[in-house]
Amino acid sequence: MDNLPKDDYNRDHNEDLKVLVNVPYDELKIGQTISVDREISQQDIELFAIVSGDINPTHLDAHNNAVVAHRMLSGALISKVLGTRLPGPGTSYVNQSLDFAQSIKVGDVITVTLTVAEKKENLHVIFDCECKNQRGELVCKGIAEVVAPKKKIITEKPLLPKLEVIENGVLCREFIARARRLKNKLRVAVVYPCSEVALEGATEGQRSELIEAVLVGPINEIKEVSKKYDIDIKGLEIIDVSSPEAAAEVAVAMVHEGKIDALLKGSLHTSTFLRAIIDPAKGLRNGARISHCCVMDIPNYNRPLLISDIAINIAPDLLVKKDIVQNAVNLAHAIGVETPKVALLCAEESVSPIMPATIDAAALCKMADRGQITGAIVDGPLAFDVALSKSAAAIKKVESVVSGAPDILIAPTIESANILAKQLRYFTHALMPGLVLGAKVPAMLTSRSDNALTRVASCAIAALYVNHFKK
Repeated sequence: MDNLPKDDYNRDHNEDLKVLVNVPYDELKIGQTISVDREISQQDIELFAIVSGDINPTHLDAHNNAVVAHRMLSGALISKVLGTRLPGPGTSYVNQSLDFAQSIKVGDVITVTLTVAEKKENLHVIFDCECKNQRGELVCKGIAEVVAPKKKIITEKPLLPKLEVIENGVLCREFIARARRLKNKLRVAVVYPCSEVALEGATEGQRSELIEAVLVGPINEIKEVSKKYDIDIKGLEIIDVSSPEAAAEVAVAMVHEGKIDALLKGSLHTSTFLRAIIDPAKGLRNGARISHCCVMDIPNYNRPLLISDIAINIAPDLLVKKDIVQNAVNLAHAIGVETPKVALLCAEESVSPIMPATIDAAALCKMADRGQITGAIVDGPLAFDVALSKSAAAIKKVESVVSGAPDILIAPTIESANILAKQLRYFTHALMPGLVLGAKVPAMLTSRSDNALTRVASCAIAALYVNHFKK
């Protein structure tokens, strides 16, 4: 799986300078000029926010569709050229004025041009400053006054501390890109979208060009929420249904009629949403037990890590666990993992009659051997450290082909799975899109704490899942 390129922040982005050489006051000439380029990345913006403390959501919030750089970032680029190139080492700032013409976006290549405009007494020099983007459009211009160095300075380039930037959302963005290449929008029933979060989930998926959202709920209430929170629902189909229970039933009926490819939970209670799906007479059961599986996008972990079941089955027995495993394996296939490795998590690796989860794990492994679970390599019981670390397995003398490289983690209960997933989310800044599986169509459970990227990635994973099984 290709990872997005990362910047090396110990390297000069404009050129590989090994030695810094200044231009002293006496050598500066009126009209003397220099131009230096810099491509702006999302990480540049985040680092500037860290250093400056300016965490304005305009620059950082994933809900913002057009994230732009801090305008003073262009001032920092001017400072960089003054301090390293012209006049260079030994320069000190006196004054800087800037007029900003337009915003800087991620991917823009900014050209900083400085021109010596005036030489004054006491080593003071005035520079005309200008920043333009790759289209030649003016970003900002102004005047800088500095005290230029009096003597020639030639010095080695200082080494900066090594900086590791944790970038989250890499896999989510890849899922979105892959789903867009399918070029067929998923028709999704958004069930009872009567809150800001629920309605935003629908419109975010629609704007991503991954889904065609159909809103199922009370039309007047949906319009009131849209107006209150300034959410554009123009062009979205709305099916007027009065109650949460009725909305869920209508959405399920639309699936049976072949009008809907997936479901998206709105602001109704999860139990109401799921009750319509599992209804014995009118629901969407496909023979298997339904389960929820999240696809963890963990920074610095080079592949998706699926965890199940974090939301539906509280204390699953052996047969329910079999379906939980198979559902997760099916999802892994859909996102491109051909033969996923499944780790059945327990507190230890030995089978013990006083720990029922270890007995279930052993039975599940035998079921996989006999073809009752297909398409995966299954091993357990495994403690979390052994599942994730080959060195831990070696120390404990556990031999496992799954150890060190699991694609799927199956926890024994809903509490352990939920705690594990949320620990990874909050301690590692992981994202956790996911689906409800085992029904006729996949369903998405949104959370108020999910950001826009997570919601859209869930739509993308649903699209990949539906496309995989249509084949």
